[in-house]
Amino acid sequence: MVKHQFLGFLLRVLASSLGFWLCVFWLGKVSASVVPCPAGTKCLDLINPLLTSQAWIYFVVAGLVFSLLNAIVKPLIKTFALPLAILTMGISTIIINTAMVALTIRILPGVEMNFWQMAFSSLLMSIVNSALNFIIA
Repeated sequence: MVKHQFLGFLLRVLASSLGFWLCVFWLGKVSASVVPCPAGTKCLDLINPLLTSQAWIYFVVAGLVFSLLNAIVKPLIKTFALPLAILTMGISTIIINTAMVALTIRILPGVEMNFWQMAFSSLLMSIVNSALNFIIA
């Protein structure tokens, strides 16, 4: 039982890492100082650091942070926001998902996104996590 739950959490971390990489690659920016460029190359644009061989460590940590926030903080926020969710017929969950992406970005250094990019990122992360839940279940 515990082994199955740990494997599910590990798969969620990997899916969140992939989803966060897609969000930052398509919608955000990351500074070159966070993900260093390989020796002998120049990172003149902001997309190049996302394609380096050392970038995967950054995005695995991002997926771990996002998964931990979704496992610990999100249920608490959803509990307190239950009356608002009832009044808005569930639309407030989009705001909560955006807040989880925003909190992940604030915890991690060097990632820049505006509100709308975070909102689209939360939708993309929801799609990735829903696909994973469909595969697991």
